[in-house]
Amino acid sequence: MLTSIAIAPEEHRARCDALLERVAGEGLSGVVLFDPYYVLYYAGFAFVPTERPMALLLGAEGTRALVVPRLEVEHAEAKGVFDRVEHYDEYPGDPRSEAAIERALDALGMRGGKLGADQDGYPWILGYRGPTLSELSGGTVVRVAAEIEEQMAIKSDAEIALIKESVRWGNLAHRLLQRYTRPGVTETEVQQRASNEATFAMLDAIGEIYRAQSWGRGLAHAGYRGQIGRNSAIPHALAGNIVFQEGDVLVTGASAPVWGYLSELERTMFVGEPTDDQERMFGHMKALQEVAFDAIRPGAKCSDVDKAVRSYFAHHDLFAHWRHHTGHAIGLRYHEGPFLDSADDTEIRPGMVFTVEPGLYAPDLGGFRHSDTVLVTGDGIEILTYYPRDLASLVIPV
Repeated sequence: MLTSIAIAPEEHRARCDALLERVAGEGLSGVVLFDPYYVLYYAGFAFVPTERPMALLLGAEGTRALVVPRLEVEHAEAKGVFDRVEHYDEYPGDPRSEAAIERALDALGMRGGKLGADQDGYPWILGYRGPTLSELSGGTVVRVAAEIEEQMAIKSDAEIALIKESVRWGNLAHRLLQRYTRPGVTETEVQQRASNEATFAMLDAIGEIYRAQSWGRGLAHAGYRGQIGRNSAIPHALAGNIVFQEGDVLVTGASAPVWGYLSELERTMFVGEPTDDQERMFGHMKALQEVAFDAIRPGAKCSDVDKAVRSYFAHHDLFAHWRHHTGHAIGLRYHEGPFLDSADDTEIRPGMVFTVEPGLYAPDLGGFRHSDTVLVTGDGIEILTYYPRDLASLVIPV
């Protein structure tokens, strides 16, 4: 019986060690991380970023310290993966909250000299205003975000398993979304019903070993985000409680955070039979996605994939309907690097996970975009999402 699907503490420790090894040649006294996704990746600690500064410190010898406000102390100590937890009472606080970061820097021998960081201090979000890490440490800050992103791009077996679990529940949410969509009802009631039912099913199945570890979207979810009718031609529209009508083109989205890890499933659907022009655009959209699938292989460049897709656009005179690149990596964040973009020459390697989502957008016809999550394997790809892609399966009868 499955008893756990979380990333093991040993893997988090190995990630920290690997990062320190990556930057060992820089002569750094350690690394400080403020980004909540980076903290989650290296320590398995999920928190809601607010004006209260939080930081993960990795000493050069591997010591791990976490700086948190008082309201997070028990949460941090319950993780049991930190060698030291420093806290302050409140932001801005008296003494200032940043004094806790200074204490942790002193304890790990990270004052003065050079230290690595994702950014030079806690970001100015939600009203936070404070000193830079350079000012607090009295040293020189070396940015190590590139090394972090390179490490995160190659997913472990445990990460892939969590992404596959996300796929499973996103698929169910989307199935329910399609089932409940019909003329006369609103996007709000349909997506809420589908998301709730998929979430309850997921919790019935894996609730005892499940955590979302996400401060963004909720649990299993599927919806339209306003991409309905003419608005489907706006790639990043916003929900508007739109009422479905016969003739609408729909662009969907579905996922589920599973211990922080995400997948992406999007489909183009129709309320009633599409017109000939819409069917033609749907066919081009599917063909574009298949061009991308064929181009993703180990050793190729991310730019090669987007260039192959752009060649199809050019050959079929479709650039008037182009709006964005072919896709992006996905994992703890919906959008991660590298990107399937003509300007990103990153080498594609086994273990990378991408969304593949070239789209076509015509204000008079609608938007046409499928998105599938794919894993790069030793000799090609494994398409992790498995919702039907064919036109007949995606027409909602009226």
